[in-house]
Amino acid sequence: MTDTMRAISQDSLGGPEVLHEVELPRPLPGPSQLLVRVHAAGLNPTDWKHRAIPGLFLPAPPFVLGWDVSGVVEAVGFGVTLFAPGDEVFGMLPYPHGHGSLAEYVVGPARAFARKPAGIDHIVAGATPLAALTAWQALVDTANLEAGQRVLIHAAAGGVGHLAVQIAKSRGAYVIGTASAPKHEHLRALGADELIDYREVDFAQVVREVDVVLDTLGEENSHRSLPTLRPGGLLVTIRAGAQDDLRAAAAERGVRFAALLVEADHAGMNAVADLLAAGTIRPTIAGVFPRAEAAKAHAIGETDRTLGKLVVTMR
Repeated sequence: MTDTMRAISQDSLGGPEVLHEVELPRPLPGPSQLLVRVHAAGLNPTDWKHRAIPGLFLPAPPFVLGWDVSGVVEAVGFGVTLFAPGDEVFGMLPYPHGHGSLAEYVVGPARAFARKPAGIDHIVAGATPLAALTAWQALVDTANLEAGQRVLIHAAAGGVGHLAVQIAKSRGAYVIGTASAPKHEHLRALGADELIDYREVDFAQVVREVDVVLDTLGEENSHRSLPTLRPGGLLVTIRAGAQDDLRAAAAERGVRFAALLVEADHAGMNAVADLLAAGTIRPTIAGVFPRAEAAKAHAIGETDRTLGKLVVTMR
């Protein structure tokens, strides 16, 4: 093991072309941290947004993006008892400031990781954490979704959406999803009970009496979703916006509102690992790219037309 590593970095904000391969010092694990030799790193919309848009969570570049990671523990810092060198792990680096998985090695808190189930490979594991944790924290931790409840999932074919469909079904919920018609067959196979082609049908006119709405699209869509909720129902958004306006509008209708920012979560990762091991959830892999083609993966991802997750392999 050398003292340096290869990583995908950027010196300025902009399009995929700002991404380039660099050589950086290999990090060392601090107290309660793991050093992970990265095999695969999933991409998420937050990656291309932080690559291009100023004023988000991160300071100005240079930086190495990436929050999803699957790999092998190379070394552990003082105080780590859960893992040892050689363990296969996967997890989400603490969002937003723990980024850096588009590299050969990364450090992160030991409790941001879980053991990778033996029956899945690093590509599947690397595609899962951020999207699955977001869906889990929205539907389980926040909404406490129960069997028999009705949930409306927007952008159901997206990275968060298609895993949210599977998690909701694992809880015994009735799942309504919005997605373009070509993606309906795949979503039915994942368990969706009812699908709405947003290009042809206005969901706000046809959906009523749902217990939970998971909105991944933004403020306008959240406002239009409020009438679909039954009294006392809950809208969970994962998009920033005018939260005070939404909270007030929800209160006027007698429904609840919550805005979620995904958190690194050892218990949540263990729950996700159990679902993966049981075959209850599985990310759809839209494409796999070697490290040298990370910019290409970004370009494809930001078209918002992919079904499932894109993954960059680091080895």
